[in-house]
Amino acid sequence: MTTKSYAQAVADGIGGAGVDLIGYIPSVTIAPIIEHLVTADGGTAGSSERVKPLSREEEAIGVLGALPLAGKFGAVVMQDNGFGNSLTALTTFSMSYHLPLLIFANTRGGPGEYNSMIHSISQPMPTVLRTVGLQVLELDRRSSAEDWEQTVAEAGVHARMTYRPVVVLGSFWNTDGKVT
Repeated sequence: MTTKSYAQAVADGIGGAGVDLIGYIPSVTIAPIIEHLVTADGGTAGSSERVKPLSREEEAIGVLGALPLAGKFGAVVMQDNGFGNSLTALTTFSMSYHLPLLIFANTRGGPGEYNSMIHSISQPMPTVLRTVGLQVLELDRRSSAEDWEQTVAEAGVHARMTYRPVVVLGSFWNTDGKVT
């Protein structure tokens, strides 16, 4: 019996949310998720018909956040420290114009974090996101990969139902035996 990895679970959850287009900001920490998404969509080398790299987080919010204006639904995959770049786009565009968007962000700064500088932005991020009014769901090793998949998929449904962005923060520390 093969156990599904947490990265695969996130990718499957995004697929289960019924997204039309997925954008990501390249990072080694989310690379396993991107690999699963691209492979499932028949692509290679970090890109496919529905999975595209973008250069900055606020660009991702603008591009993917505008999809509902065309009757589509998007997802963004990024690191949580990227919210420092994207909060204005999220609050003045996606939230203000009631545009659903699924965001999965790998969390940094928790136990085992090797980069001592990342704590200052990542540690307060769940509180910052909630303070500006975003729906935030948090996952870590206490939940199974199957729970991660279901939570990500349900977050996408909730975003569409509420016409708002929904953020899922996932801490990969000590899940698949490594930090992804």
